[in-house]
Amino acid sequence: MNKLSEFMHTAEAAEYLGVHHNTVRKWAARGDIPMHRNPVNGYRLFKRTDLDKLLKKAAKPVIATVAKKAR
Repeated sequence: MNKLSEFMHTAEAAEYLGVHHNTVRKWAARGDIPMHRNPVNGYRLFKRTDLDKLLKKAAKPVIATVAKKAR
């Protein structure tokens, strides 16, 4: 069973990721970030581990295929 302390609200998740809270909502709606709902009040909740995975994925270098084609 998950503890509530493992989760962040939308504003906290946005600050953690360095983006606007509406961006976090959009990513959750698209399924880019797993979202949970607080069973009492229905607020969006995000697991810190899921946010860490997103940050790790975003930190991977992008292969510059355009630069290779130009040669």
